[in-house]
Amino acid sequence: MGVISPVGVGLDTYWNNLTSGQSGIVPVTKFDTSDCPVKIGGEIPTDFNLEDFLDKKEIKRLDNFSIYALIAADEAIRHAGLEDGIPDMDRFGVVVGSGVGGLLTMEEQNKRLLRRGSRGVSPLFIPMYILDIAAGHISMKWGLKGPNYAVVSACATGTTAIGDALRHIQHGDADIIIAGGTEACITPIAYAGFANMKALSRRNDEPEKASRPFEADRDGFVMGEGAGLVILEELEHAQQRGARIHAELIGYGATADAYHITAPAPGGEGAMRAMKRAVNDGAVEPEDVDYINAHGTSTPFNDKNESQAIKTLFGEHAYKLNVSSTKSMTGHLLGAAGGIEAIAAVMAIKENVIPPTINYETPDPECDLNYTPNSAVEKSVSVALSNTFGFGGHNAVLLFREWPN
Repeated sequence: MGVISPVGVGLDTYWNNLTSGQSGIVPVTKFDTSDCPVKIGGEIPTDFNLEDFLDKKEIKRLDNFSIYALIAADEAIRHAGLEDGIPDMDRFGVVVGSGVGGLLTMEEQNKRLLRRGSRGVSPLFIPMYILDIAAGHISMKWGLKGPNYAVVSACATGTTAIGDALRHIQHGDADIIIAGGTEACITPIAYAGFANMKALSRRNDEPEKASRPFEADRDGFVMGEGAGLVILEELEHAQQRGARIHAELIGYGATADAYHITAPAPGGEGAMRAMKRAVNDGAVEPEDVDYINAHGTSTPFNDKNESQAIKTLFGEHAYKLNVSSTKSMTGHLLGAAGGIEAIAAVMAIKENVIPPTINYETPDPECDLNYTPNSAVEKSVSVALSNTFGFGGHNAVLLFREWPN
């Protein structure tokens, strides 16, 4: 596992800060927000120096979404014990997506076009901007020659990438795949677009309290940036090389709402079907699920509909399992959300600790589940779901199970 997030860079820091309930939401420093009604975001910590990981020349030739992916990939490869030798390059793939790709590069190059005409646009513009380039850079750095591409399903992107990787391994296309999502979306045009559609929280005076999933006073999500990548490996292949196995990915479910460009289907009907598919794919009973890392965006419609979806699928068990939204601390990383949240679900299984939903003060009668409010909880977690849902009606869910080490 490899993580870059607003609550910390590196797996250990990320997990420790999640379980301590630390918020990563701060005033935005990446651009001048004086003209924007939203002035807060989940920025990568200020003590994070790109030059500790890449040289200056390389940084100049990459958009931040590719930089974040490369750094997270390096950590994941080291964490998997593969840094000193990859068994078979032809059987090692990369499936890494992004919701918006190199948006900052697009903005900067458009300004150059308007100022200087077509000759002012960098010849590197296209290979810096396109969504698949992060996966391409990872494969080139490590010589990985298996399946290699990007997926995009809005805020479900990271989950979809991991689900695709699962299927590739199940079908024998690869033995190992690095998968997840990356995003660098704290830019003027992204903020303008999301703010103008009233999707973002405007609690500018209290950044650390702005993301408040499932809470009665929630007023929108908070933008975040970063990357979350996992390495999936076929079981016998992992055992033969003596790999550390942190959990087993046993199920994946994907559906479409076929309802609206931004709003979820009433009652979370599409989300419910995605969870059901993941549970059925993993051949477990709904009652076996101990924890759900919720999509939990802190928007009025998502949180209400996701709660209803959980109740529809799980019935009475919905009130016995733990739910939490780590977006309360990280903000919403769009295409990278599924990556960092899958990692949170795996760590909950591995450590038997459920990270909290912070900023939970006033209950919402329409959101009446156990959202693990404000403090982490020690609890045996054998099976966990990770939910992600995106604009366009994309729903994707992963199901993880404890591995008996």
